[in-house]
Formats: sequence, structure tokens, C-alpha cells
Amino acid sequence: MNTAAESSQHATQRPIDRWFAHYSADHRNQTNQRIHVICVPAILWSVIALLWCIPTPASWMNDGFWAGVAMLATVLFYYRASRLLGLGMLAMYVLMGLLTKWIHDTYGTSTLLWLAVGVFVVAWIGQFIGHSARYENKRPSFLTDLTYLLIGPAWVLSKLYRKIGLRY
Repeated sequence: MNTAAESSQHATQRPIDRWFAHYSADHRNQTNQRIHVICVPAILWSVIALLWCIPTPASWMNDGFWAGVAMLATVLFYYRASRLLGLGMLAMYVLMGLLTKWIHDTYGTSTLLWLAVGVFVVAWIGQFIGHSARYENKRPSFLTDLTYLLIGPAWVLSKLYRKIGLRY
């Protein structure tokens, strides 16, 4: 049963703090957390790369247009939740976008596509191993609310922020 103080604290928390609290409750096992620190960014990059591979009409859009649209939309989501998280995610997207562009320009769309599919599959296998009975023994958070697919990358970034002493 919640006390009045707990209810009051919950009411004053930002939505991102409540999302992180719920997400953290599903990720208490240290091995699962380590897996997430590796696999969540890998999944994020693979989604960017997969979106990069969607063809665009050459006359009015560049390669990577759809990835750019998705990155912009999600940066706005993160920025609205926390300015510092939004700026951090923007920096991550710039790095991931530059890597994706380099792979695309150097090796072509087909290689980028297959690399992204491979990373996506392997990283999700890692995620489900982390949530298996051997480690966390809890369902992934996104199975209760798809918003947690967006919360995962920010949660990983928030762990980095806490480690270096930044408040998000």
C-alpha cells in the first residue's frame, strides 16, 4: 500500500523518471543490465541502418532520409522528456548516422541491409537471454507498453550519465 509521501513523490516525478523506475524494476540482474548496455544500442543502430536502406525518390530525398526522419522524431521525444537526454541521444544519433552513412557509401545498400539484419537478430537474442529464467526471469518491458522500446536507449544513456555524475 502506498503512503501519502510515496503518492506525492510519484505525482511530482517527471514521466521519464516513472518510465525509468518501471524499466529498472524489470532490469535488476547485473548480467541482464550488461547485456542491455551492449544490445540496446546495437538494436538502435540496426533500426537506423534498416531505415537507411528504404529507397527514396532520388530527385527529392537523399539516402538515409527515413532514418533521419525517425531520428528527428525520437530526439524530440527524448528532448521533451529531458533536455540533457535529448541532447545525448542527438549526439548518439549523429555518431550512428555517420557510421551508417560510411558503411552505406563504402559497401553499398545490400551489405548495410544484411549487416543491420544480422545485428538486429543477434542483439534481440541477447536481450531475450538476459530476460530468461537464468538471469532476469521477467518479460521485457516493451511487452507491456511499446513506449519502452524508446525508453531502453535513454535508460542506457542515463546509466552513463549517472556514472559520470550528470543529472538528466
